[in-house]
Amino acid sequence: MNHKPRKRFGQHFLHDPRVIARIVAAIDPRPDDVLVEIGPGLGALTAPLLERVARLHVVEIDRELAERLRAAYPAERLVVHTGDALEFDFAALPAPLRVVGNLPYNISTPLLFRIAAFAPRLRDLHFMLQREVVDRMVAAPSTPDYGRLSVMLQYRFEMAKLLDVGSGAFRPPPRVDSAIVRLVPRPAAALGASDAEALARVVSTAFTKRRKTLRNALGGVIDEAGLRALGIDPRLRPENLGVEEYVRIANAISRVG
Repeated sequence: MNHKPRKRFGQHFLHDPRVIARIVAAIDPRPDDVLVEIGPGLGALTAPLLERVARLHVVEIDRELAERLRAAYPAERLVVHTGDALEFDFAALPAPLRVVGNLPYNISTPLLFRIAAFAPRLRDLHFMLQREVVDRMVAAPSTPDYGRLSVMLQYRFEMAKLLDVGSGAFRPPPRVDSAIVRLVPRPAAALGASDAEALARVVSTAFTKRRKTLRNALGGVIDEAGLRALGIDPRLRPENLGVEEYVRIANAISRVG
C-alpha cells in the first residue's frame, strides 16, 4: 500500500514481522477482548490482531488511512474512529478495555497522561514508544531517568519494559530506537492518594526544581518540619523519593487544605 508518511502526524510505520509477532504474543488477544488500537497506520498490527479478536476498534487521525481501513475490513469486524487519540473518549468503549498502539513520539507523553485518567476502565496497555520515554516510565528512584513521568505513571500502573526495537523495524526509520512497554492498572485500593490532583501538583512542583533539595523544591507546598514529620529527609532531592513518599506528602497537604 503506497502512502507517504506525514511528518505532522509523526508517522513511522512498523513493518518487521518478527517485532509484530512478538507484540501480538505479548498482548495475547482473546476473541472476546474489547481491544482498541491507537494509530493503526497501514495495519501492520491491525491484521494479526483481527485474526485473534472478534471485533477491533482503531483510532486513526489520518483520514486517508482511516478510509483505507474501512475499505479493507467489514464494519462488524473493524470499527474505525477517525480522530485524534488525545481527544478520544475511551470511556465510550466497554470496560475492561485493552489498549495497544505504536504511539506517535511527538504526542506520547500527553497521550500517556490522558489515558491514565481512564485507568479504572482499563485491563492493560501495550505500547511502542521511544525507548528513552519507556526508560523514564519504568525508572527507579535515584536514577537519572527517574522523574515526573515515572512517579505519575508508576502510581497508576505496574509497568514492564518488554523489548527494545531498532529503528530499522519502521518505514521510514525514526532517528531514535523504540521499546515496547506493558502497563497494568493498579487496584484502586493500592493507590492511596486522597486527592489525585494534589499528588500531581506536588510531583510537578518537585521535578520543576529537581536539582534542588526538597526543602527548596517544595518550599511553597510543605515546610521542612512537615517533611520531617512524614519521615522524609528535607535534604534529599526530588529524584530520591519513591511514589509512596510523594503520596504521603500529597495526603498531608490535602489534610491541611
